[in-house]
Amino acid sequence: MDIGGSAAIVTGGASGLGAATAHALAQAGAKVALMDVNIDGAQALAAKIGGIALACDVADSTSASEAIAKARERHGVARVLVNCAGIGPARRIVGRDGPMPLADFERVIRINLIGTFNMMRLFAADLQQAPPLADGERGVVVSTASVAAFEGQVGQAAYSASKGGVAALTMPAAREFAQFGVRVLTIAPGIFATPMLRALPEPVQQSLGASVPFPQRLGEPSEYAELVLHCVRNGYLNGEVIRLDGALRMQPR
Repeated sequence: MDIGGSAAIVTGGASGLGAATAHALAQAGAKVALMDVNIDGAQALAAKIGGIALACDVADSTSASEAIAKARERHGVARVLVNCAGIGPARRIVGRDGPMPLADFERVIRINLIGTFNMMRLFAADLQQAPPLADGERGVVVSTASVAAFEGQVGQAAYSASKGGVAALTMPAAREFAQFGVRVLTIAPGIFATPMLRALPEPVQQSLGASVPFPQRLGEPSEYAELVLHCVRNGYLNGEVIRLDGALRMQPR
């Protein structure tokens, strides 16, 4: 699918992988709507790339519906959705203080998995009404899982469960949306140099990078964004979860 002139939505667009993706889509000619609970950060980036910023809680039906409607008013029906909104707190199932509070687990599932599903369903419902492009395609969804979906570490039970759900959602969604010409893909990043990791001491960052077989470094958000662009452009990619991890396989701890 041609990115130039297409309307695109990026959740979690204020920072990290989402910000890099929004920037890359804008450079490729897309009309980008950045959606984030961090509206100040989203507005700052939107001003730089010529996009729009919209406050959005991806896991709230009303908030997401309103944000998509506002994006449609400005840019038309979006043909690209990139789900980058997410959180990744670490906590053991049973720690020194006892079992993990159920609310902590629910919060991660709500934002990472339910939020992805919520945006996907609203985006697809909107897009089904749009005319197909020349090749019959209407659009594409790219969601974000994690290598933790497959090799979750101690303390990642909630995060791994949420990202495993995102990975598992990919194929049934792709099969369902095939009749409308909407492709569904998921990227499972390894260890990336997001703001959270960049805040760690340099020796810690170097140690994490050294755990990657090759190249022995943290992934750059721009590399994630490049893969998103390829997912959008390559019309034969569908129903796949793509690892982007330098051949990393996470250890238990």
